[in-house]
Amino acid sequence: MTYEPGSRRVFLSCVRLRSAAQRSVLQRKSVISVLFRFFSSLSSDPESGSAVSSDSIMLSPRLLALRAAASLTCRSLCWAAASRPGQAPDMAEGNPLLHVSNVRNRLREIVGASTNWSDHQQAMAERVSLASMLARSQSQLPAKRMKDSFLEVHLPLGSEPALREKYLTNHNTVRFGRILEDLDSLAVLISYSHTYNPALKRSPLSIVTALVDKIDMRQHVIYPDCDIKFTGQVTWVGRSSIEAKMHMSQYRDGAYAPVLDATFVMVARDPGNKRAAFVNPLAPEGPEEEKLLQEGEANKSRRVELSTASLLKVAPTNEEQKIIHDLFLNTLDANTVSFRSRVLPPNSVWMEDAKLKGLEICHPQQRNIFNRIFGGFLMRKAYELGWANACSFGGCRPSLVAVDDILFQKPVEIGSLLMLSSQVCYTQGKYIQVRVHSEVFDPLTRQHSTTNIFHYTFASDRDVPSVIPQTYGESMLYLDGKRHFNQTLES
Repeated sequence: MTYEPGSRRVFLSCVRLRSAAQRSVLQRKSVISVLFRFFSSLSSDPESGSAVSSDSIMLSPRLLALRAAASLTCRSLCWAAASRPGQAPDMAEGNPLLHVSNVRNRLREIVGASTNWSDHQQAMAERVSLASMLARSQSQLPAKRMKDSFLEVHLPLGSEPALREKYLTNHNTVRFGRILEDLDSLAVLISYSHTYNPALKRSPLSIVTALVDKIDMRQHVIYPDCDIKFTGQVTWVGRSSIEAKMHMSQYRDGAYAPVLDATFVMVARDPGNKRAAFVNPLAPEGPEEEKLLQEGEANKSRRVELSTASLLKVAPTNEEQKIIHDLFLNTLDANTVSFRSRVLPPNSVWMEDAKLKGLEICHPQQRNIFNRIFGGFLMRKAYELGWANACSFGGCRPSLVAVDDILFQKPVEIGSLLMLSSQVCYTQGKYIQVRVHSEVFDPLTRQHSTTNIFHYTFASDRDVPSVIPQTYGESMLYLDGKRHFNQTLES
């Protein structure tokens, strides 16, 4: 079997180019252009460079076959390069924008945190010496604009398969607990961007998460093979507190679509995390920023109002008392008519039977930049336990609707025994309201201390049973869950 002198050269070149394209998807465009140059060479004599007549091409069927194969290779490469619906063009390799994996590194640089647990005590001792750099009043600090703290962070799940593995569940869905970790880190970095002082090499502030005010899901599906973008900025400040609003969107079908909106409240403390520290005031620019600032003030007022009306401080309203009494009457045994004899109504579950518990040993690998347990880790563990409880209660895989009012009451130290207790406290139709209580247990003193309270609203794909309280304490949990659920519906 013989080959035309030019066709063999083209054939071998096509094979080599196709192998190169398989090794590197990023080089497809250059491969395509090279192939087009080879197509042009097919219509010229390889020795003389003169054009080949149409008659000679007709007499070279092998050459025509190779030309068709090369054309097919080119079309397949063009299709592969264009058929990446989940890969955003602004997340190409080498993009200077902030990658999600670099957020924690940036935070360590800002505060001078140690990367090794073995020398963390020395690093913390060095931070204490920064206390002299703190402002003595807020008036000493320059006002900052909202855009001074604006950040955009990329989570390229579609563009980086290796990174995607960290975020996948066994059902090939995205682990929302990992998203909570990223949001927590981003909120801290946004706050440090607001308080940035170019004259200081390290920030003397210890900024930590005080409250997750709200996370509202704009869509219930997060695609595992599509790139994600986080954006956020400071929208309100107090004397030592900062409100950071963040948005998460996902690239699909050629555009970014909103996934969630989150509002975190951060607090600034001294380097030893002993007392509050002042932060820069905020100077809004334009009516849009004025509106954001007013919303921040309204959020603060709402939080104060809710805290004042807490069932841990005041009695339920008359309407709420009637709800509890009606629930009690519905559980009385009609045959005995006794206060002590209670019967579970149809399609209902006692609240006592809607619990799920877990325990975590807090290792140094889960520490934050201040050598306490990372708040995002706590949120992830609480969310996963709450999700498992909702899944068990509803009999299907639920979707998250909202995260509401996560209060960080006390930091969790390294080495703590973290006890998590999840409770389905209210249901309505297909919705499940879950409360997760976390506490640390000291095995030496046998004391329990509450660290966090988490509230999650889930949606099942079917109606779920009603949850019925039996004790007064469970009745208060029921009413508290109903309040949080109603707030979610209103928002």
